[in-house]
Amino acid sequence: MTAIIGNIADISCCIIGENMKVIVLGAGIIGVTTAYQLAKADHEVTVIDRQQGPALETSFANAGQVSFGYCSPWAAPGIPMKALKWLFMQHAPLILRPKFDPAMLSWLVKMLANCTSERYAINKGRMLRLADYSRIALAEVRAETGIAYYKGMQGTLQLFRTQQQLDASAKDVKALAADGIPYEALDRDGCVRSEPALVHVRDKIVGGLLTPRDETGDCFKFTNALAASADRMGVRFLYNTVVKRLDVEGGRRVRGVATDRERMISADAVVVAFGSHSPLFLKPYGIKLPVYPVKGYSLTIPITDASRAPESTVMDETYKIAITRLGDRIRVGGMAEISGYTNDLGQARRRTLEHSVTDLFPGGDVSRATFWSGLRPMTPDGTPVIGPTKIAGLFLNTGHGTLGWTMSTGSARVVSDLVGGRKTEIDATDLAILRYA
Repeated sequence: MTAIIGNIADISCCIIGENMKVIVLGAGIIGVTTAYQLAKADHEVTVIDRQQGPALETSFANAGQVSFGYCSPWAAPGIPMKALKWLFMQHAPLILRPKFDPAMLSWLVKMLANCTSERYAINKGRMLRLADYSRIALAEVRAETGIAYYKGMQGTLQLFRTQQQLDASAKDVKALAADGIPYEALDRDGCVRSEPALVHVRDKIVGGLLTPRDETGDCFKFTNALAASADRMGVRFLYNTVVKRLDVEGGRRVRGVATDRERMISADAVVVAFGSHSPLFLKPYGIKLPVYPVKGYSLTIPITDASRAPESTVMDETYKIAITRLGDRIRVGGMAEISGYTNDLGQARRRTLEHSVTDLFPGGDVSRATFWSGLRPMTPDGTPVIGPTKIAGLFLNTGHGTLGWTMSTGSARVVSDLVGGRKTEIDATDLAILRYA
């Protein structure tokens, strides 16, 4: 592996630097934050996306939480046994639709290999490091732009309905303490103080874990506002444009991309932020990226009774569903459906979302809710893939799973530093694709 790292460093150093032409592939939250940070570093940036505007796929209607503290890999000790039980639950947080798909099978095997205490600690540590860095970077972006997006700063309350869930949270508390992330372990009354509407259902809960630095907001609104700021900084956005291929000189150095609108757009560097579609795009170039789509669902519900609505984000641990206040709406998001690149709206998933929110916060009109699904780009260890590849000038920023918005601003700064040949402010060596070599 050392030799591989050395080779990548050797070929990358020939092209990285200041005032470069950089193409960012994808205009979701990851692509737009990347473009913004690259523009701040005085690069000439072009963003390309097949949709008609920013954040119209996975970033469109996510759960609305920015979880700097509530930040854990799905691959955890005990998950294999829980998954077997979930197969028979009416409102299961994990749904597996097996099919003959080598990529799905390979991803599942790798995920199971990460379901150990040792791997969980390593992966969670990586994620918390990046998430906390993103917390600082997001605050700077807000100060620089002044953008509004239904921002909330009251934290995330992880809600436990059973004593077993409360006891199992000890491993998360240990990880938070080790990384210096603030938290509060709450009893039933403490949960009600944090979220007053829970007073009506206090007998259904036993306690909770509050991560007070977590934030909330509308990711779609944030991404569009930041794209507008990036546009004013000179970033060029090409929407309704399909990227056909990379232009790779001699199989070693990227020179640009070809699209369905322009035969070739030249660049000194290209950042792939295509989310779940990144591995499909990269496969022809011999890059095996262990990212697979894990579908999530959301409901956006108008509030009819604010006294029975959340004030921030509540994570219903039983169903792995986040319930978030966004102004006069409630956003309910969650579940993990492993079914390939399908984006159908299963009504059974809607019933699970409705069950969780009405059981805890019946302050919205679910009959008027908007139902949505999106494909989260998940790695088997939960950590995104950020950094260089074996092709000089080609960088990755993808695989953020359920925490795309949470990690976006920090990930973007890491990539901007790597593209510009600067030392990253946090250790990013274990975020690169080489950790799978």
